[in-house]
Amino acid sequence: MSERPDLDVRTEEPWRRHELIFERYNALQPGEGYVLVNDHDPKPLYYQFAAEHAGEFTWEYLEQGPEVWRVDIGRPAAQ
Repeated sequence: MSERPDLDVRTEEPWRRHELIFERYNALQPGEGYVLVNDHDPKPLYYQFAAEHAGEFTWEYLEQGPEVWRVDIGRPAAQ
C-alpha cells in the first residue's frame, strides 16, 4: 500500500469536520484512502460510516490518543 495523504481536521470547527471527512471519502476511487487525523476518538464517525456505507469502507486505527488519533479510512478495491 502506498503512503496515504492525511486529512487533519483538528483545526476545523466541529460542525464542519464530518462534512470534510465525507467529502474526501466520496471523492475516493476504489483502492484509495486517506489518514484521518483528529484530536479525539472518532468512534461516532465509525458508526456513521457503518450506517451510511456498510461494507463499502475500511477503518484501521494507526494511533489512539491520548492527544492524537490517526485512522486509515479507505474505499476497498473492486472485486
